[in-house]
Amino acid sequence: MDVLVEVSSVSKRFGRVAAVDRASLSIAPGELVAVLGPSGCGKTTLLRLIAGFEAPDSGTIRIRGSLVAGDGAWVAPERRKVGMVFQDYALFPHLSVAENVGFGLPRRRRQPRVAELLSLVGLDGLAHRYPHQLSGGEQQRVALARALAPEPELILLDEPWSNVDPHLRSTLRREVVAVLEQLGLTALLVTHDREEALSLAHRVALMREGWFVQVGSPEDLYFAPLCRWAAEFVGPANFLSGTVSRGVVHTAVGELAANGAREGDQVEVLLRPEQIELQADADGQARVVEREFRGHDVVYRVRIDGLDLVSQRPSTEILEVGSAVSVRVHGVALRRA
Repeated sequence: MDVLVEVSSVSKRFGRVAAVDRASLSIAPGELVAVLGPSGCGKTTLLRLIAGFEAPDSGTIRIRGSLVAGDGAWVAPERRKVGMVFQDYALFPHLSVAENVGFGLPRRRRQPRVAELLSLVGLDGLAHRYPHQLSGGEQQRVALARALAPEPELILLDEPWSNVDPHLRSTLRREVVAVLEQLGLTALLVTHDREEALSLAHRVALMREGWFVQVGSPEDLYFAPLCRWAAEFVGPANFLSGTVSRGVVHTAVGELAANGAREGDQVEVLLRPEQIELQADADGQARVVEREFRGHDVVYRVRIDGLDLVSQRPSTEILEVGSAVSVRVHGVALRRA
């Protein structure tokens, strides 16, 4: 695989705190990779290391094969061909939209480049406004245009939608991704929002306490997590313990395929709520103990053999609390206990 960015065993400490701990990550040209993790896990520090705003204590960072940090090398941020969109946008309040976007560009290129970018991000006609005269979404577009102005090869996005009205986030996400795809740019997105990471990224790097727990496609992380923490972080999860016997795992909801686990292995079966189907059944062994109607879907808690399971069903499938139901499972994931 062709590699644009190569982060190899990079660590960064602030006093006694290891913000990034031996982290390694490769990003291919044209790829959008999301770094997903809880607050304080080192996501933003990783971006700052790649951008050149921080220097690693150990490890190396390469861009297009050239060493930009580590092993005694250091390339200044402005020479890395990296653009960054900050969480708070970091716009200059005393400069107009056009002046913010064109800041730092050579004078001869400034006017045509600014006009081109404002058109690209949908801000035609707003060139003379100031940041305080813009909505949050418009400020984000200005920040993106400014990051794109020097024609970087890599765009770093630090929680870019956290300050945007929730009703606009989905639209803005699509718009930003469309711009990046149109320009054929590579992007690294930092977020704590699992929906954001899973829906936008080609690959997701799940980060915890400064290191990567798992890197893979959104589907891999969701349906084949490497550990229980990863499983629970990327989405609601039910876990059933069991032992592999003759190719199946015996559980409270029946025999489930062992999916390659060895005979006698102690395993946990991961069931996402949407993998648990319910049907009203007077002879069913499970009982609905709780229901949460959410409009687009309904979440049930059912109890079977003393075990509580969460099931997410379309809102058209209505079951009353207290009713007996049968349980059907499809598409399970296993891991060793």
